[in-house]
Amino acid sequence: MTLRHSISLGLALASLAVPAAVQAQAYQCRMPSISSVPQISPDSRPRALPVTGYTMALSWSPEFCKPREDSRAHRTQCSGDNGRFGLVVHGFWPESSGSWPQWCPAPVKLTPKEMRRNLCMMPSARLVARQWAKHGSCMTKRPETYFKVTRILWDSYRIPDFDRISREDGLTAGRIRKAFADANTGIPASAVGVKLNQRGWLQELRICYGKRFRPVRCDANRFGARDTARAKIWRGL
Repeated sequence: MTLRHSISLGLALASLAVPAAVQAQAYQCRMPSISSVPQISPDSRPRALPVTGYTMALSWSPEFCKPREDSRAHRTQCSGDNGRFGLVVHGFWPESSGSWPQWCPAPVKLTPKEMRRNLCMMPSARLVARQWAKHGSCMTKRPETYFKVTRILWDSYRIPDFDRISREDGLTAGRIRKAFADANTGIPASAVGVKLNQRGWLQELRICYGKRFRPVRCDANRFGARDTARAKIWRGL
């Protein structure tokens, strides 16, 4: 099966999995007008590899937005002026048997219109542009297709009440993993990676997919923290 056919199949399969009334997190999202696409320069060499699976990386926004030196650069996501965010899409990444393709030639350019369409899901113009240039370009020729697949999967997720879970005594990475799996029928806990930072705070969830966009067991690198690892969830200021 070619990558083009795999993407088409993924669109069909993913769309069937989306409950009609389900939306992921973007509380009162109000995005600013975008008139241009940020220029993105590769920070490493292009790598053309066959795609064997995918990873959906979901960043925990309150942890990302803890007081930081570059807060002005992330004002859209972190100021509160554009809404409040819980989980947001960090990226949807192609995998290749332990490695990944990156920085492939992109014959079709990302437009401001397509960028605006995705900012409530991925609240950073620079992040949207970078994810297309580095990862999406290795999956499909058109940014609209890449972001459509990403949105279908994103809109299919039911997000657990992490505010409530964060207050539980003895919180572990396994509890976070199981909460997401229990909320999302068809995604087993083994397909949910939990990334904690060095201080044990939740940083990211990583949902592992096979080539046909079905959840699969994460490898050790993407699985992240063991179930027994103590965890904390920052709720914001």
